[in-house]
Amino acid sequence: MAIQKRAGGSFLVEEHPAPEVFTPEDLTDEHRAIGRAAREFFEKEVAPHVDAIVHGDHDLGVLLLKKAASLGFESILTPEAYGGMELDLPSSMVVAEELARDGSFAGWHGAHAGIGTMPLLLFGTEQQKQKYLPRLSSAELVAAYCLTEPHAGSDSLAAKTRADLSPDGQYYVLNGQKMWITNGGKADLFTVFAKINGEQFSCFLVERAFPGVSSGNEEQKMGIKGSSTTAVFLDNVHVPVENLLGEPGRGHIIAFNILNLGRLKLGPFAVGGSKNVLRVSLAYAKQRKAFGVEIARFGMIRHKLAEMAIRTYAVESMSYRVEGLITGHLEGFSWAEPEAAKRMMKAVEEFAAECSIIKVYASEVLDYVVDEGVQIHGGYGYHQDYAVERAYRDSRINRIFEGTNEINRLLTTGMLLKRAQQGRLPLVKAAKALMEEVLAGPSLAADDQTEEQRLVRNSKKVALLLLAGAFEKFGAEMDKQQEVVAGIADVLMESFAMESTLLRVQKTGKTEGNAADMCAVFLRDAMTRIEGFARPVLAACSEGDALRTNMVVLRRFTKFEPVNSIALRQRIADRLLNAGHYVV
Repeated sequence: MAIQKRAGGSFLVEEHPAPEVFTPEDLTDEHRAIGRAAREFFEKEVAPHVDAIVHGDHDLGVLLLKKAASLGFESILTPEAYGGMELDLPSSMVVAEELARDGSFAGWHGAHAGIGTMPLLLFGTEQQKQKYLPRLSSAELVAAYCLTEPHAGSDSLAAKTRADLSPDGQYYVLNGQKMWITNGGKADLFTVFAKINGEQFSCFLVERAFPGVSSGNEEQKMGIKGSSTTAVFLDNVHVPVENLLGEPGRGHIIAFNILNLGRLKLGPFAVGGSKNVLRVSLAYAKQRKAFGVEIARFGMIRHKLAEMAIRTYAVESMSYRVEGLITGHLEGFSWAEPEAAKRMMKAVEEFAAECSIIKVYASEVLDYVVDEGVQIHGGYGYHQDYAVERAYRDSRINRIFEGTNEINRLLTTGMLLKRAQQGRLPLVKAAKALMEEVLAGPSLAADDQTEEQRLVRNSKKVALLLLAGAFEKFGAEMDKQQEVVAGIADVLMESFAMESTLLRVQKTGKTEGNAADMCAVFLRDAMTRIEGFARPVLAACSEGDALRTNMVVLRRFTKFEPVNSIALRQRIADRLLNAGHYVV
């Protein structure tokens, strides 16, 4: 399927026709076969051992990682020349979704195949790739990514780990401590960020076998207890100069681009986790009885089940749409081309704001789904013998790693404004057109918009209204108004979710069934949330008559006629209960 090449952030100022948007329905037979293989692997190899993994059998975690690698699941994107599968981004996403049904194993997989391998794949020299990638593809070497430090979390550039060149110029001497390192207790190859001479933020490939490398004790975590999370200590570690990854002083380029990919992949991880909890909750609701009837017949339980599916559908739509946007910049891509890695990196960076949107929205939807899953199970949901209890605890970390959701909210708005200042996104033009529309007043002319299309377009208008008002009020100091910036980000995210959901329904032509019903409910609920996010932002940016005018405009754009969402959720729940799993 040919996908139109779009600019990052353009969803806010352009119409993206439904036929060009990538959806899960566009997955090929090969993609679906890969997904089935990953599902079978999880069910046969991982599921029977989840309890052992969760109780700290890290040797088993590594063994299962190696089994996954033998099937190619740990090297989906890696070129065949280095022992990989050399497949595409959708393939990596379907594998991520299927392996996400247990948070601990997902941690082993994500840290190895994602942030552990991708820095080398995208930034390594040919010598480095030949030396390490085949061994990572087979999981002979387990990988870990060492960025965070005790006093440098979200502010990664404040790292204190040093790298000093030896007098003979043959190696760098690394000293410092890294914190919260996934796979830290079992990893053989660490991607370590350190400052050369305490100044140049750089990146190094560090083997555990190098003298001076050690891991701390396993952290006692709230969730993902079966993953290995430790500190990593570097005590006068001699790292050969040829193990410098990328250029000196350019480590931030590696860190930020790898985080973008990690944020995108969190979408399918959240979708997989959400679908699993929904499936478990559906089964429980049909089996559990109260007052002599199955709780699946109770309206409020059905509401929860339907809403879990609705929000999962939105995240699924958003995630594959962003993957499609990135793929649109990779037409004809081949790892054999001279600048392949740079092209891949540039395509992902183009949609950094969208990747942050996915990270925040997906992690918060998963939190919603697991919370409702526990509630459906009642007291049993609070017991460790039930899968939803573990899923509840496992989910919480997603709002922290890959950059906290607070940081990603600031990044979402900030990156769009930066693109506008660089002339890469016509926000000013769009804002001016909006102001002209506002001054002209409501149009009485008929148009061919459906109610759903009008809702999506108006959601973008609210976002532009807030951006214009905040910039007019705060100017260059806007980035210091974190509550305002975060509120705008929430509107941007809901708008992107609304459009992604609607475009998927339009493209698939589903006018009846779960997809259509879920879209109808989601769009209106999202618009209600948008109005709630917008009110405090407008109050912070205007006062008096200006505020009253802005509130009139806001009500104009967020006004809609409700649908019978109770009846729609009942229909959605019926289909889910009949199927026993997530269906669209």
